[in-house]
Amino acid sequence: MLQQIRAFLADLVAADQETPRFDADDRRLAVAALLAHVIGIDGFVSAEERARLEDVLARHFSLSVEDARALADAGREAELESVDLYRFTSVVKRGAPLEERLAVVEMLWELVYADGVVHEFEDNVVWRIADLIGVETRDRVLIRQEVAAGVAKTASETAEG
Repeated sequence: MLQQIRAFLADLVAADQETPRFDADDRRLAVAALLAHVIGIDGFVSAEERARLEDVLARHFSLSVEDARALADAGREAELESVDLYRFTSVVKRGAPLEERLAVVEMLWELVYADGVVHEFEDNVVWRIADLIGVETRDRVLIRQEVAAGVAKTASETAEG
């Protein structure tokens, strides 16, 4: 009996070490939740949007594929449990320097453009999030233009090649 309890506890500890934990005040979780919100705002989350979410998180936070997937899942779950954006935007605004907040807006636009269609709800939610995290309108618009230009350039290179 004692061996079974030890084995059970060892399994719990091993499982706990395999899956990264993201606390409620973890900026990475807040960002993941905001990104999950923006890709779901139009009512449909495509496989490409999900994959882009994981890729963006992996690149921005220097995570492995598995950890980025775990963070994306945790972000989606936190976003579904939340009643508003303030829970996440306050964590980002309070704990992130301006450069990181600008990077969050860039990630948001990357995900908005992931499916090739900018829905008015997506545009509006990026505006609201940028405002709540203290990113000026001018910066938000410039970042959007840069991301859109990058998407257009990638699309034309893909068509040519």
